[in-house]
Amino acid sequence: MTTTSVTSRRLLPADPATRRIAERLYQLIADLPILSPHGHVDPGILATDRPFRDPATLLIRDDHYVTRLLHADGVDLASLAIGQGEISESEARRIWRIFCDRWHLFAGTASGYWLRSTLQDVFGVEQLPGDADPDALFDALSESLAAADMRPRALLERFDIEVLATTDDPLDTLEPHRILAADPGVRTVVRPTFRPDAYLDPTAAGWGDRVERLIDSVDQNGYEGYLEGLRASRRRFIEHGATSADFGVFTADTAEIDPSSAAALFDRARRGELSATEARAFRAHMLFESARMSTEDGLVMTIHAGVFRNHHTPTFTGYGPDRGHDIPVATTFVEPLRPLLQRFGTARGFHLILFTVDETTFSRELAPLAGFYPSVFIGAPWWFLDAPDSAARFRAATVETAGFYRGSGFIDDTRAFLSIPARHDMARRTDAGYLARLVVEERLSIGEAERIAVDLHSAIPRRAFKL
Repeated sequence: MTTTSVTSRRLLPADPATRRIAERLYQLIADLPILSPHGHVDPGILATDRPFRDPATLLIRDDHYVTRLLHADGVDLASLAIGQGEISESEARRIWRIFCDRWHLFAGTASGYWLRSTLQDVFGVEQLPGDADPDALFDALSESLAAADMRPRALLERFDIEVLATTDDPLDTLEPHRILAADPGVRTVVRPTFRPDAYLDPTAAGWGDRVERLIDSVDQNGYEGYLEGLRASRRRFIEHGATSADFGVFTADTAEIDPSSAAALFDRARRGELSATEARAFRAHMLFESARMSTEDGLVMTIHAGVFRNHHTPTFTGYGPDRGHDIPVATTFVEPLRPLLQRFGTARGFHLILFTVDETTFSRELAPLAGFYPSVFIGAPWWFLDAPDSAARFRAATVETAGFYRGSGFIDDTRAFLSIPARHDMARRTDAGYLARLVVEERLSIGEAERIAVDLHSAIPRRAFKL
């Protein structure tokens, strides 16, 4: 899997006895193929296979994990050429210098860990940005990026990525996926993921235009045409290899509304007449209807709840979404999901994977839900929680209630393509450390720990995401 040396003790327990067992477990899983069933890599970069332009564009400008901390330190997003398309080499160098001058800001952060791992393990860098001359490092990285083995498809092979899921609009042509599937030289299975948020929320910008195009794609009109448009799009995604549908929602509210009332809400939404309460009811109903569709077509339903997106309006207005100002909020699942689970929680073949950035829900809500409902799986630490200490807390919070086998397996959830092996390697190391502790405490035998270690990064994600 990874370019990281399997002899490295990075993230493994400090206690010598526990570390020895963790090293043994890590050796078993370090080189397993990567399964990435949820992420945001642009499939277009894989289809075209063009070389990456420069280290500033690749590692800084388009990674909101990085730009948010630069912005917090007073760096104007405009000075990072956010949203400006391709930039000149001189602009890229200037951005790179800004980053190198502030390398210390990333110490101890998850972003710093991914960057450090990427620079050391993928590029073979010996001096990190805080120590190296910025221009010399920029030149060295640019030279590496020009090499054939650093092109996107070569990295798929080098990283040993067996499955890579992207995130795609329901009306996307999926042409990059067709190109990749037709190329016998691409061994990675690149799957689309159905992401209909902008079609389900009547308050989303452009909702009306999107819905009109969706309805135009089928032979029915009105609310029934809207539902059929979603079903038809899901079928097309399945034909292109999709196994899951993803929902990024503010709350996990679900509600079953009778068809005539739902149609009336839909018609009012098209006319722009919904109240805030009615809009929330319609969103809750459409999350419920999406679960119904998953029981019919088999797509795994993943819900990523609890983020206040685009918190700073001036930044959103000036630069658009995904600019680092999406902020976690307190989230609940037990009551909001009850209507959905009452109807579909025990439906054969239905998989519902629940992700949160509210750690308090892991032991209080998600683990108990997954410990009863056959359909529910606990999503791995996501977004602000996909970090070493958070991953360890996740295991402690969920395993005692639901065990290891009610989880989703690790997801990298990233646009930063080159950080994928570092993220999966982090999960493997933290899992090896957690299992080693259970062995030392005589809560597991070494044989049990070895089996679980492998399953966590192979059998478990394959089952949860139907890979």
